[in-house]
Amino acid sequence: MLTIENTVIGFIGTGVMGKSMASHLLKAGYKVLVYTRTKHKANDLLENGATWKDSVAELSKEANVVITIVGYPKDVEEVYLGEDGVLNHCKKGTFVIDMTTSTPTLAKKIYEEAKKREMYALDAPVSGGDIGARDAKLTIMVGGDEIAYTVCLPIFECMGQNIVHQGEAGAGQHTKLCNQIAIASNMIGVSEAMAYATNAGLNPEKVLMSISAGAAGSWSLSNLAPKMINGDYDPGFYIKHFIKDMSIALNEAETMGMKTPGLDLAKSLYDELAQMGEENNGTQALYKLLK
Repeated sequence: MLTIENTVIGFIGTGVMGKSMASHLLKAGYKVLVYTRTKHKANDLLENGATWKDSVAELSKEANVVITIVGYPKDVEEVYLGEDGVLNHCKKGTFVIDMTTSTPTLAKKIYEEAKKREMYALDAPVSGGDIGARDAKLTIMVGGDEIAYTVCLPIFECMGQNIVHQGEAGAGQHTKLCNQIAIASNMIGVSEAMAYATNAGLNPEKVLMSISAGAAGSWSLSNLAPKMINGDYDPGFYIKHFIKDMSIALNEAETMGMKTPGLDLAKSLYDELAQMGEENNGTQALYKLLK
């Protein structure tokens, strides 16, 4: 059984999301080791009690729980399966939790490799953006063995509120792709609605007051439309990472023989934004393209 006293959490990736998530673990009293490619991104965590480690391997040797939230599936593969990766350096019995949005296939591969080494692997991607991470209100979608999920639940509860065990390895990633598919078309609607309000000469803030409380209401409308109105395109979630997620979902849908016209359209619009140099802005920058 993991307790705050006997748990050492190694946290890899302290970007927009990871920084807040790791800070909640520190506040809960866990010992937290951190590693990220750019050390200065971890400075706030180090000032608040986290311990810096110079490599994935060094961190993995000391932790009995390893959490990762990195950029792309290729980064996940390198961090877990590379020569200096997590699975080659953790002790038996370690729990490894990938919270990156990655591919279900890779999640299953990591699970199988961890099992061979007598470790426990969970895929646990999140939704809620920088606001959800900051407020410890993330939705966490978990795939893997139920016993591992149960043991790690107190750790998840430090970072999120809506935490659901979705099934076997890869199920967390599949669920996150469902989430991204729903968001993709919704972001088009939110951006078009705000652009329409502006072009019609309305006060977009008053429009938002009306439509966000009705049947059109959504997280994106309530949280991202105000940023569109204020010209705030800072990333709560990067366009480049959303394009990555949509690409994974399109590939998985194609494998299943599914049509995803909404997802296809959203991906094409965000690709256009990226070509305009907007890939490091937040997903709400779609408003700029449609306005």
